[in-house]
Amino acid sequence: MRPVTFLILLLLFFPVTAFAAHGLIFPSDDIVSQGETPALALRVELYDAAEPRVLPMAKPQRFGVEHLGELTELLATLKPTQEQNPTAWAAPFAIKRPGDYTFFTESAPRWEAADDQFTIHLAKLCVNAFGLEEGWDEPVGLEGEIVPLSRPYGLWTGNLFSGQVLLNGDPAPYVVVEIVWSGETPAAALAIAPPAPAYRIQKVHADANGVFHYAMPRAGWWGFAATLDADWTIQRDGAEKPVSLVTSYWVLSRDMK
Repeated sequence: MRPVTFLILLLLFFPVTAFAAHGLIFPSDDIVSQGETPALALRVELYDAAEPRVLPMAKPQRFGVEHLGELTELLATLKPTQEQNPTAWAAPFAIKRPGDYTFFTESAPRWEAADDQFTIHLAKLCVNAFGLEEGWDEPVGLEGEIVPLSRPYGLWTGNLFSGQVLLNGDPAPYVVVEIVWSGETPAAALAIAPPAPAYRIQKVHADANGVFHYAMPRAGWWGFAATLDADWTIQRDGAEKPVSLVTSYWVLSRDMK
């Protein structure tokens, strides 16, 4: 058998997995301490870690925050950072009470022609305020979400981050979790020249309970993402198309000095 023919057959049986884009929520501060300004600036983006780059993104269909069990929708505060073909969305938020603020977003369905399916990107991020560490380990009720098992702030470089992947509130067993690094800002990852593309996106399997672990080797923002299959479809051109849910959680690690 010719080498080229063998390679074609190999790709048919073992298709190349495309790198997934990840929803991203990027705050102006991860921990608001006493005496600091309580005003946050938040950015919502669609981040492609394989390039890396920020992709054009339609306005999300949901954006909100949960604080001490109270969920507040914030979509009306989200505005484009550019007037035409926006690549990111921005919103202000004023912190008024102590506690953990878990921000979340859900993108509009994005048609992926190469995969013949729609993709919805969900993202979460927790900001702590004024020292009250309460609420960070609670789900917010997204169809697909990652719930942290490690406190998601105050993390040193090298700390082990643990989370649980949920689908419709139940553990997602053995799902693949992708881990990406975006630096102090998403653009910082451009400065890294890895020896092979696989270094851009790390991968681990969750266990039977959807639990995963990863030790972060460098300071900066780390995203943990899992791809899940929705149990519903969207019609396109007269046919029902599957929906993929890419849910992510973002944490910041800092070097100990």
